[in-house]
Amino acid sequence: MTAADAIVLAGGRASRMGGVDKPAIVIGGRSMLDAALAAVAGCARTVVVGPHRPELNPAILQVREVPPGSGPVAAIEAGLHALQPNPAPLVVVLAADMPFLTENAIGELRRQETETGADAVFAADNSGRPQYLIGVWRRSALVAALAQLESLVNQPMKALIPDETVTVHLAGVADCDTTEEVRAAQAAAQPGPDQQPPAIRALPLDEARNLLRTRLSRLTAYTTELRAVRGAALAAPLLAAGALPRFDVSAMDGYAVAGTGPWQLRRDIGFAGGQRPVGLLPGEAVRIATGAHVPDGTTEVLRDEFVTVTTDKVLARLPESPQRDDIRRRGEDRKPGDLIAAEATPVTSGLISAAASVEVTEALVRGPVRARIVMTGDEIRSDGPLQPGQTRDSIGPVLPDVLSWYGIHTVDRVHLRDTPTGFDDVLASTGEFDVLVIVGATGGGAADQLRGAVQRAEAEVLVPRLELRPGGSTLIAELPHRTTLLGLPGNPFAAIATLMAVAPAIVEGRTGAHAARPYLGPLHNAYSVAGPVPRVLPARRGPFGGFLAEPHNSTAHLGSLIDRDGLVIVPAHATDGTQVEFLPMHG
Repeated sequence: MTAADAIVLAGGRASRMGGVDKPAIVIGGRSMLDAALAAVAGCARTVVVGPHRPELNPAILQVREVPPGSGPVAAIEAGLHALQPNPAPLVVVLAADMPFLTENAIGELRRQETETGADAVFAADNSGRPQYLIGVWRRSALVAALAQLESLVNQPMKALIPDETVTVHLAGVADCDTTEEVRAAQAAAQPGPDQQPPAIRALPLDEARNLLRTRLSRLTAYTTELRAVRGAALAAPLLAAGALPRFDVSAMDGYAVAGTGPWQLRRDIGFAGGQRPVGLLPGEAVRIATGAHVPDGTTEVLRDEFVTVTTDKVLARLPESPQRDDIRRRGEDRKPGDLIAAEATPVTSGLISAAASVEVTEALVRGPVRARIVMTGDEIRSDGPLQPGQTRDSIGPVLPDVLSWYGIHTVDRVHLRDTPTGFDDVLASTGEFDVLVIVGATGGGAADQLRGAVQRAEAEVLVPRLELRPGGSTLIAELPHRTTLLGLPGNPFAAIATLMAVAPAIVEGRTGAHAARPYLGPLHNAYSVAGPVPRVLPARRGPFGGFLAEPHNSTAHLGSLIDRDGLVIVPAHATDGTQVEFLPMHG
């Protein structure tokens, strides 16, 4: 597909709405500006034209039209100027007032422009009316149209429209120009008790992960013993307090010698952790172990295999033995003040060990993340004999283990029966936990009460649904008391698979840890597992690299994970050799 830049128009007076900041209005758990930015996520560069917004990613350019409020044409010209130098051949122009527009819709406009070669391709709403602020332009055509205007101030978009255009009917292109339209959109984003949420609200997994990393509230930083907080992340750089090594030590078992040989071997021996041998005089040698403090006067340490010792204790270097300096000098690895690990580094066993080696045992950290698990449903039973209509809880007992793979510590696990108001009490709880993991009740069935409770709690919904099968009903929000709500599907495999897919991003968002590197490799049997939507499937490693996904996967239990190495996330319409993300089984 031809490369494209994006210009997102996020200014204007919103005169029909009393002058409010329209792009900042939240619909379906995200602002209309966030929806627009998500729709153009596939573009090379993005510029937002409007008032400066410090919360935006620094990679997004920001400019203001001149004069401010002078209309979309002036804003487009300002955006084009900001995209210099080396602009892409196509330009997506999009107003930030369409909460249900998707990246797929913008992709279709770009595809149509590439196939038709038109000067511009615009979306059309349900009535067939073209929406000139949802379009893909050939950059040269847009520049030419602007050049023909004597003034850019308060010009209508129709002044730019070229002769050769294409109109494409797309869903989700209705804009919100009035308070009534905003209210209608907010109502449409909240499904009724017997409705499934509209598909346009499902977020691609990568987009959902980025939202979690950037929008979840950070945990409070505090100073503590590092060995007690595996799974946390550094809230400040970690610097060495001491030198490593602390003093000159032998790097090998052998002999510390002074001057040129041969040397008279003394009877004392230097051991690691033992008393340091007294200083050497020229022509003397002393037996020494790896890690032992070398005596004063030592010029080098000779390995055992490089020397001979006579019966009268005279030490000599073997002919043609290599010249080596087998002494580790003080501060050779680390000096006081050296950087051990940068801010946002996860606290692992390796970091704890590296810090201890330079006399650092405490640090300023965030986390680890603590979780409460809530199993839902009258039909679920953990212990005792099953009653008619009940089923065994097959995932609650293993959830603490799976959470621990990502450094999440489980505080407790409780069961919530199906009641009209049970979730309201659960969401209002402010116990000693940072993430509330709720299994079940995320769909739209008669007993699925979670979404209504989230709305009543005035939580900020970050991920209303996932574009992933299974796991589409996943719900992730931030409660008013800053607890993260992770609503997982009740289906056992869907719950575990979704948890493995999003848990790292939740930990990174709460602790501030940098994003983990994805584990990628080619999928060898995409022909038998790929479909029209992204899928997450059990997989095993191929004998020569890459992965083989399980084509016959029952989601009602976790039996398909037996003798598998992990999961793979299979993109829609993947072909053999497609690079896929692998989620390893840590347990």
